[in-house]
Amino acid sequence: MRNCLSILILAVLSFCASPSAWANESPETIAIIGTGNVGGALGTRWAAQGHRIIYGSRTPDAEPVQALVAEGGENTSAAGTHEAAQAADIIVLAVPWTATEATVAALGDVAGKIIIDPINASRFVEGRIEIGHPALAEAIAGWAPGAQVVKALNTTSYTNMANPPADRTITVPLAGDSDEAKARVARLVRALGLAVRDVGPLYNARYLEAMGNLYIYVNVMQQPDTRLEYSF
Repeated sequence: MRNCLSILILAVLSFCASPSAWANESPETIAIIGTGNVGGALGTRWAAQGHRIIYGSRTPDAEPVQALVAEGGENTSAAGTHEAAQAADIIVLAVPWTATEATVAALGDVAGKIIIDPINASRFVEGRIEIGHPALAEAIAGWAPGAQVVKALNTTSYTNMANPPADRTITVPLAGDSDEAKARVARLVRALGLAVRDVGPLYNARYLEAMGNLYIYVNVMQQPDTRLEYSF
């Protein structure tokens, strides 16, 4: 009896740890605002796992956007920024930090929705990186009243989102004020093959933003032309 129980526990743990297991639970409708490297990597991976992806763009009919739609298959579409955000329960802001405030304004009323913020506010000045905003995730929360902002995925590269290394584990820290929102985001992150660490309230996102800038320095400026291997 004890052996049977042990086998059952191991089977349950294996299921919970499997990215495909996470992906098969309650597919989400996700608006990805921005169609660059990060947006494309996340949209392609999550669409393949059964989530509905809507790319939000100022030019949804543009050839690069439609190429992402084609790559994502039947679970993927494109729309204007506002339309995509209104149709989704989860919104990913995959835009340059300087465009963040205007982008959030274009979303419209997003109260009750989850916003994933993977953005690093970086300025490159004379061989160093300066933080362009002292607390960007908290600012996003102020610009989007009623939304639950979760800082995530800013301390690794889009290449690791698209194809995580098999020889080591990359841990993604999450910061946010809603445990429920962080749990839903954690499920999506684990489905990418990445581990998750809850680091507390959204206030702590400012420390993740500093880590993100250090990550960029190490991988882009100190160790150029690598696979962006270092993760914190």
